[in-house]
Amino acid sequence: MMNIQRLMIIGGGQMGSGIAQVVAAAGMNVILNDIDPACSLKGLGAIRNNLIRDVEKKRKSQAEMDAILARISLSSDLEDGRNVDMVIEAIVENMLIKSELFKKLDLICPQHAILASNTSSLAITEIASFTKRPDQVIGMHFMNPVPVMKLIEIIRGLRTSDETYLLVENLAKRMDKVPIEVNDFPGFVSNRILLTMINEAVFCLYEGVAARESIDEVMKLGMNHPMGPLALADFIGLDTCLAIMEVLHEGLGDSKYRPCPLLRKYVAAGWLGKKSGRGFYNYK
Repeated sequence: MMNIQRLMIIGGGQMGSGIAQVVAAAGMNVILNDIDPACSLKGLGAIRNNLIRDVEKKRKSQAEMDAILARISLSSDLEDGRNVDMVIEAIVENMLIKSELFKKLDLICPQHAILASNTSSLAITEIASFTKRPDQVIGMHFMNPVPVMKLIEIIRGLRTSDETYLLVENLAKRMDKVPIEVNDFPGFVSNRILLTMINEAVFCLYEGVAARESIDEVMKLGMNHPMGPLALADFIGLDTCLAIMEVLHEGLGDSKYRPCPLLRKYVAAGWLGKKSGRGFYNYK
């Protein structure tokens, strides 16, 4: 089978830069691409800061840090994907935007290249339908923060080949991750369960069952969760949470996935969580 050695990661945000870091740490060359050069530069800065902490805590040597950074290059042009073995997309959770990207990648990338999406909820089968290589399209749902979290949900589309799956499973292991195969359903496993819990926590706040701190403390102390669901929603981004709940509601057609009106109101107000300075908690 093909030996994946050169990858392009599209999206210089928190997820994309984290994926680029673990790819480079596994010894592969990686292009971190973003339409906005400032975003990919910021992503590289985040990678460097992560590695500096690793060196300070004796988890890596300075030489290892330098070698990882040397394997990462920056790009703002999709044409730089002409010689890669694989692309992992980590952009906004919007099917229209992803479909346009995958159409372009299908024309640019070599015939052998695998096209993967880090989508947290959208259908891999539909994403694959916008290419002429649906057997080489697959989902790789990394967890945040990527350098720390072990799980990768690997999602097969309807036409994903066994060879593609095995190559991606092996890649995950090379990155010291734990790959778990999941079928192509809205939200997969992780977000179908997690976001439903978060949405129910928002309903508890909305209906006055308890204050935000109380809801989070119940789940932390009673269920041994490291973070309460409302604080976690802020960390994920309330806009992302809403988008996933809308995919679940539309895709599964069950009223239990209806996004809480309070979640919609906060997103409409621009209270998106930690990244905007205000969500269920105030970060300013």
